[in-house]
Amino acid sequence: MPSCQKCHKKWSWKQTFKRSFTLGGGMTCPYCGEKQYLTARMRKRSTIIPFIIGALIMLANLFFGPSYVSIFALLALLPLVFIINPFFVELSNEEEPLW
Repeated sequence: MPSCQKCHKKWSWKQTFKRSFTLGGGMTCPYCGEKQYLTARMRKRSTIIPFIIGALIMLANLFFGPSYVSIFALLALLPLVFIINPFFVELSNEEEPLW
């Protein structure tokens, strides 16, 4: 679970999950109220993972033909990614450039 870089308190899974769906540049710490940002590494990782999952499902369709199994695999993997994602969130005090 991520820790606030200002007050160093660890966020719970529920707090991290809820704040990961906020729009805007950052997430507010539930303890000190300071704005926290995802690290550049985390933002890159969170954009690559859905593409990998999609590519794997398309490759399975290419080799085995389209089927309902690929649809069910997609529907099973997406919630799993959402459940696991808060464990890998990394925060920083400043918004970091991607490059």
